[in-house]
Amino acid sequence: MTQPNCSHICSSYHQAIEFIGKRWMGMIIYTLLPGPQRYYEIHAAIPGISDRLLTERLNELVNAGLIKKKFIDSSIKKVEYELTPNGLAFQEVIQSIQKWIDLCDFEKTTKN
Repeated sequence: MTQPNCSHICSSYHQAIEFIGKRWMGMIIYTLLPGPQRYYEIHAAIPGISDRLLTERLNELVNAGLIKKKFIDSSIKKVEYELTPNGLAFQEVIQSIQKWIDLCDFEKTTKN
């Protein structure tokens, strides 16, 4: 049996994994799963993330169509972030990763 040519699939898969695998991307998506949040709420939920990097990642997620940025009261300072339907699709992925972590006791295996 021959392996099918996966150049397009492999390329798309690689691009998606590299994008989501960027530092803090997964945590930002995870933080927004319960619903819309303001910038300071996201920042408080992710200890260790810098303001600059959070802003950069949020903009990347907005540009990718995974989250939407909503201005509150026509103010440039009051902004709320919310997952789009494409962003919400990550809920199943995150749940699967959590099951995998629980199954293989990931914390123990990575401490070596």
